[in-house]
Amino acid sequence: MQAPTEILQAIALQKCLKVTYNKMVVTLAPHILYTRHDEMYIDAVTTDRDGRPPRELKLGTFKVAGLSDLQVLDEAFDGMYGLYNEGDDKYKGVTLFAIQPESAAA
Repeated sequence: MQAPTEILQAIALQKCLKVTYNKMVVTLAPHILYTRHDEMYIDAVTTDRDGRPPRELKLGTFKVAGLSDLQVLDEAFDGMYGLYNEGDDKYKGVTLFAIQPESAAA
């Protein structure tokens, strides 16, 4: 099980990721890569869906195997700590890679 390089790069550089997911082109701000039931997932904020912004920003879970046409964009994002909590129980012991905590970025 190996994560696509584009996902690791997008998380490390806090750059948006353009992907196809469920036959839709979406732009994601990926915050964390982790495993669940021996599958890889990312939790990311959707910033654009088929060329339009979402009605509200929220953290979504995306199965890595369902992502295709991955492309790292030159569009940076700030960690959305109101939506993403790196200390959440669902990430304990299964985190593979995540954006730097808010305190480390300062």
